[in-house]
Amino acid sequence: MTTTAPSQPPADPIDILRTLIRCPSVTPAEGGALAYLDALLSNAGFATHRVTLTSPDTPDVENLYARFGTRGPNLCFAGHTDVVPPGDAAQWRFPPFEGAIHEGVIFGRGAVDMKGGVAAFIAAGLDFAGAHGHDPNHAELPGSLSFLLTGDEEGPAINGTEKLLRWLADRDERIDHCVLGEPTSRVELGDMVKIGRRGSLSATLTVLGKQGHVGYPHLAENPIPGMVTLLAALKAEPLDGGNAHFQASNLEIVSVDVGNPAFNVIPAEARARFNIRFNDLWTPETLAAEIGRRLSAAAGNELRYALAFEPRSSDSFLTAPGEFVDLVVAAIAQTTGRRPELSTTGGTSDARFIKDFCPVIEFGLVGTSMHAVDEATPVEEVAALTRVFAEVIARYFAARGR
Repeated sequence: MTTTAPSQPPADPIDILRTLIRCPSVTPAEGGALAYLDALLSNAGFATHRVTLTSPDTPDVENLYARFGTRGPNLCFAGHTDVVPPGDAAQWRFPPFEGAIHEGVIFGRGAVDMKGGVAAFIAAGLDFAGAHGHDPNHAELPGSLSFLLTGDEEGPAINGTEKLLRWLADRDERIDHCVLGEPTSRVELGDMVKIGRRGSLSATLTVLGKQGHVGYPHLAENPIPGMVTLLAALKAEPLDGGNAHFQASNLEIVSVDVGNPAFNVIPAEARARFNIRFNDLWTPETLAAEIGRRLSAAAGNELRYALAFEPRSSDSFLTAPGEFVDLVVAAIAQTTGRRPELSTTGGTSDARFIKDFCPVIEFGLVGTSMHAVDEATPVEEVAALTRVFAEVIARYFAARGR
């Protein structure tokens, strides 16, 4: 005898988003956001796990993993519920943790980055579970749907996604494909997806001199001209010309400082900080070697300097166009009428951790107001993003159910 699951009203992503915005989950505070999602998903038949991750000298962070289904393949949607501080709340048009809706736009810290994306894929997942009678062992379910959520993306990212993925691997929990719901659209929803990210390498360059009186420069050694020489050498030649999927690697000097308040003192040292966003023609190791070569050649025997690279660099990566990318692109095109550009531009994200476990692409809302005062997104865009994610889920399991 075949039974039909009772009809369920569709999940409302706007209600979910407003509730999430009202949770003041500034990194590393959980703010009630993960507790709310835990209850929502467990009531819909998801097996949920709240995982608090720790490390010395950094705050403990709460994370959440939820799965509907017990078989593979496992399609995962990933994201974060932590947000950056709102700044001066008095500068906001509406309170940053109110979730106000005005003229079809929802305002609040995290509306775009990235509680809007989280609300959209949670709503799509709840509808998927409802269609299967909230029974994760439904005989017709050709795989599993899961959510991986962290509270440590906007902060140091030490006790978040990276460790949560290892926690899953230690329990033989496999993720086969992942969609990260970061705000990737530029002008209109659906105009861009990220199929990779550039790597990031940061360093501090210190040029050593000898402090002395400006009136007696022969008794001192000014490090500033040497710093100018070395920085010019770093910027003199392009690192590369880019390739089919990546733009050229770029070195950006972000700080030059001698900490000298006096006009009559030659400083003892000068420091500069720089960051390189690099493509897949480099690794952190080969790039560090190239930086060292350029500095050594420019310094010769005349300049004394020290170079220290930051320990938490990240590799570039690419999810090559193929079946999974095509599936997501088709879902976006069908829902929005736009065929997205495949991009690897922008900063880093938690995809840099996920790519070590499965193919990952990123897609989400228009990101122009993220981290800004009056962060906001149109209600209809959140609804449309929910439809895109629902189409991704439908296509993914339809392909595996044949």
